[in-house]
Amino acid sequence: MQINRRNFLKIAGAATVSAMLPAKGVSSGIPAESQQSDKSLKKIYSEAYKKHPQKFNMCGYAAPKLETVRIGFVGVGSRGSAAVERISYIEGVKIVAICDVLPGHVQKAKERIQTPGHPAIVYSGKEDAWMEMCRREDIDLIYVATPWELHAPIGIYSMEHGKHVALEIPAATTVEDCWKLVETSEDTKKHCVILENCCYDFFELLTLNLARNGFFGEIVHAEGGYIHEIGESLFFRGKPGRNWRLKENMGRNGNLYPTHGLGPVAQIMNVNRGNRMEYMVSMSSDDFLMNQYAKELSQKEDYFKQFEGAPFRGNMNNSIIKTVKGQTILIQHDITTPRPYSRLHTISGTKATAQKYPLPPRLSIAEDHKEWLSEEKFREIEMEYNPLIIRKMQDIAKEIGGHGGMDFLMDWRLIDCLRNGLPMDMDVYDAASWSVIGPLSEWSVANRSAPIDIPDFTNGAWKTNRPHDIALTEGGTTGVVI
Repeated sequence: MQINRRNFLKIAGAATVSAMLPAKGVSSGIPAESQQSDKSLKKIYSEAYKKHPQKFNMCGYAAPKLETVRIGFVGVGSRGSAAVERISYIEGVKIVAICDVLPGHVQKAKERIQTPGHPAIVYSGKEDAWMEMCRREDIDLIYVATPWELHAPIGIYSMEHGKHVALEIPAATTVEDCWKLVETSEDTKKHCVILENCCYDFFELLTLNLARNGFFGEIVHAEGGYIHEIGESLFFRGKPGRNWRLKENMGRNGNLYPTHGLGPVAQIMNVNRGNRMEYMVSMSSDDFLMNQYAKELSQKEDYFKQFEGAPFRGNMNNSIIKTVKGQTILIQHDITTPRPYSRLHTISGTKATAQKYPLPPRLSIAEDHKEWLSEEKFREIEMEYNPLIIRKMQDIAKEIGGHGGMDFLMDWRLIDCLRNGLPMDMDVYDAASWSVIGPLSEWSVANRSAPIDIPDFTNGAWKTNRPHDIALTEGGTTGVVI
């Protein structure tokens, strides 16, 4: 189905009406496994096993060079407006337009532009204002940082109108939309890049290069996650219909945000490029906190009574993935339990182990596996194995910032690949396979943690696809103005 104004407004309207409303007749005493409709769960399962023939292999595809990358931004709240600022530092970029349904967001985003030469034409005031912007002929890339359920519709529409697209995470929230992104990218030969910033964390990049140099030996197991307590903050008093993240945590029960932990370890395991994720299982705890937050807040203000008894997802989700090479991946998701921030990032191999969270980065080798390597030895390995992209860009990335610099490094690499006509580090198959874990986990949780196959979005091309380049053997020519 092509995205047009009529069916988009139907989606947006339904989202606005339902965003703040819990499911009727559902109490907090109902098990988490029973929260989702049987119809939606059956659709997840049926879509997971449908066949979609490949039309063109986008892995390794190099689109024509763009001397100047002309960008339109959609969604400029806190995340999107920060991206506007970061990208304005990069040479060879023109911010043509900025779109958000709230005019105040657009104005604040414009004020964050740090360099001259950006028209930043405003599109705002309507739910579908972004469509008009996407139809402009003077834009090459649409950068999307909207609520999750709009990522795929905007991405599909953008590619259909001749634009490359960069989507915040997750790229899609349904199996069907994951396939639509893949098919549209293949049809149009337009890149669909998932904006997974954690793949550009300095330690994650170091462990990727260590893996490629055989440091870990055969990789047996990896772990990743998103452990970040933001539970009570989800209940903010925003504009009606705008509390989208709370809605996501009310209507769905599974690992809703898998890509921060999965993306880096999937690259280390060469997923979609010599390896693939075959099947998964998922289990969630009950909700011990979200309904409690709702009750406590409703005692202070009647506004929050609408959330009492809502079908909140389980606080902790554990999802386990098996690859065709026999490896396992544990992905966790918990945004409500009071505990230190962690993305887990653990790589366990036959020769060595790496781990970052919740403690600082560490390495251990098989010969002395009962202890972590000393700080001195760790720094020696880091100096030897840091990939060129870190050695070249680390200082400037830290200065401009964004989660310690990884956000800027992600943006710079995206622009540098487009300007040099290079394949993307993270292509549409990564966007789909990393994001699809969300809906697949929902099905597994609802079915007593039964296994479900993970679709092969590459249609077998994973067997010959080559890993992406982190050595800057090409490119690396884009400057930064600061």
